[in-house]
Amino acid sequence: MIGNTRKITQAAELIKNAKHAIALTGAGISTRSGIPDFRGTGSGLWTRVDPMEVASIWSFLERPENFYNWIRPLSKTMVNAQPNAAHYALAELEARGYLKVLITQNIDNLHQRAGSQRVLEVHGHMRQATCIRCYHQVEAQPYIERFIEDGVIPTCPLCGGVLKPNVTLFGETPPVRVLYEAQQESEKCDVMLVAGSSLEVMPVGELPFLARRKGAQVIIVNNTATPMDRQAAVVLREDVTIALPKIVEKVKM
Repeated sequence: MIGNTRKITQAAELIKNAKHAIALTGAGISTRSGIPDFRGTGSGLWTRVDPMEVASIWSFLERPENFYNWIRPLSKTMVNAQPNAAHYALAELEARGYLKVLITQNIDNLHQRAGSQRVLEVHGHMRQATCIRCYHQVEAQPYIERFIEDGVIPTCPLCGGVLKPNVTLFGETPPVRVLYEAQQESEKCDVMLVAGSSLEVMPVGELPFLARRKGAQVIIVNNTATPMDRQAAVVLREDVTIALPKIVEKVKM
């Protein structure tokens, strides 16, 4: 406990004294909001299904029903989920001027709902969907609500093609402009706070290493080890919903 208290103080001092601090978040920041992790040991979604069968672009184009049957209960969970203390802590850091941008691997929109303003969603989001036939884009919410209710695959209002949520599936490239901006932010930051990410998914997992090569100090808050731990200035093995509010309180002192 004493060790964690000291590390929280160290993390807060780094953030407080930074000229350009940024954050990177992963699935671990939303698990306390009821959204399951994809890679968690034993409980991760990919321990139950083959991601290539349900969440790759190739399987979606051939059998979109596999994706929609799999994501239906997850969609309902995300719609009902509420931001937690970790989301609010990061939003407060931004509101107080300490955090310049938040990069997230999550598609659940919880950072924005907590009040974060500048959010780079490197794996896309569920707010819009695109027709795989004519590429017409629609606001996804009414389609998602109807899909949760009746289970019928959403189709394009113009041509009848299948609608795909604007999220990055396996085999797809992350949104190029968003990823480029995330890389630019990683290069110019002097502190990067990584929260709730195992840093196993590329190319996003490379961002802390890019920041470190450019001289930034990296803070890791995660329940399990990450490839960045040995190079990080602070490594906190604590629940993000506990650690991040503590860091914010120290920053405010």
